[in-house]
Amino acid sequence: MTKLPADTPTDLLDERLTRYVGFGGAVRSLQSRVRGGDLGSMPVVIGLAVVWIVFQMLNPNFLSADNLVNLTMQCAAVGTIAIGVVLVLLLGQIDLSVGSVSGLSSAILGVGMVQLHWPVLLAVVVAILAGAAIGLMYGLLFSRFGVPSFVITLAGLLGFLGLQLKILGPNGSINLPYESWIVQFAQTAFLPSWLAYALAAIASIGFFVTHSRRAERRRRGGLSTGSIPAIVLKASGLFLFLTATVWYLETGRGVGAMFLLFLVLVVVMNFALTRTVWGKSVFAVGGSVEAARRSGIRVVRVYVSVFVLCSTFAALGGLLAAARLTSASLSSGTGDVNLNAIAAAVIGGTSLFGGRGSAWAALLGIVVIQSISSGLTLLNFDSSVRYMITGAVLLFAVIIDSISRRSRARHGTT
Repeated sequence: MTKLPADTPTDLLDERLTRYVGFGGAVRSLQSRVRGGDLGSMPVVIGLAVVWIVFQMLNPNFLSADNLVNLTMQCAAVGTIAIGVVLVLLLGQIDLSVGSVSGLSSAILGVGMVQLHWPVLLAVVVAILAGAAIGLMYGLLFSRFGVPSFVITLAGLLGFLGLQLKILGPNGSINLPYESWIVQFAQTAFLPSWLAYALAAIASIGFFVTHSRRAERRRRGGLSTGSIPAIVLKASGLFLFLTATVWYLETGRGVGAMFLLFLVLVVVMNFALTRTVWGKSVFAVGGSVEAARRSGIRVVRVYVSVFVLCSTFAALGGLLAAARLTSASLSSGTGDVNLNAIAAAVIGGTSLFGGRGSAWAALLGIVVIQSISSGLTLLNFDSSVRYMITGAVLLFAVIIDSISRRSRARHGTT
């Protein structure tokens, strides 16, 4: 048996746990994770790079600043819905009604603002509360009666689509006042340049502070941790990437406020999933319900809270979509909204089997889907081609997830 140094961190006292140091060690660590089936976000990042390179070669306007600004604005509404889908998938469940719930919220907004003359804020609050109430109903039906989430939300898809049609009435379409603040927020609100650069700097500083504090806590606990210079290097790289992105988008219309709202929601949910007891409970329940229950986690509360959040995000996404289109109509939330939100969560790296994924999957997945849509539109392909290619990408993502899950099982890391 090899004698380990006296200052070996507690979590590495088992000599079978290899510690990698330096750049070469980082490469070997990456190779080890890939062999073990822990692919992380690597497949979707590589896929996104391939999509962007191919479309840029076919049409030089694809990576223009104006097109990228449009792409970010198109991501916000469905991406917000996809955040909720990620949460449900982490539990190994599904919500098929997110499109109908988003359409219902847009109908409440339109009728409230235009026909009932509610203040915009009141209409927004009522629409979001309606979404939360729907999620609460799903959670209670699932946890109290054991009805599969597939069946509950399929019934919700039909039922709330009918309620949306009922609320909209015989006209079936309501135009939102262009001068209202919610429409202005979705259509014309862009960050001032100084604010965009300031947020890029704050994000980089926040990254450094968060990771350095985590390293300090692990060091005090006698656990292994990364070096401070490595954290500084990563934070500097993040700052350069963000400032370069802001600079390029500023050559067009800039960074949209609606896209910033989407990013903030992703960051907040990522924090909730990774740094709170609730978030760790979500992963625990998604990994094994029985093990989570035996460890004292209140499984019912976790299920109910996740369904409430999923429907709330769907309602908020519906409001953003209606504001961007300046209308609430029979087509709101229908078509490909439902499928794109679910596909974005899966393509972004959330496992269909539960217990693996992150809030960033919603961002990565929706950027891939909207990039394909934008590129095919520039090439004058119709929707039929877009559906087929998006379906193929979704199938590829599920196959990758299935293969990595088998690999983790073989290596005992599931």
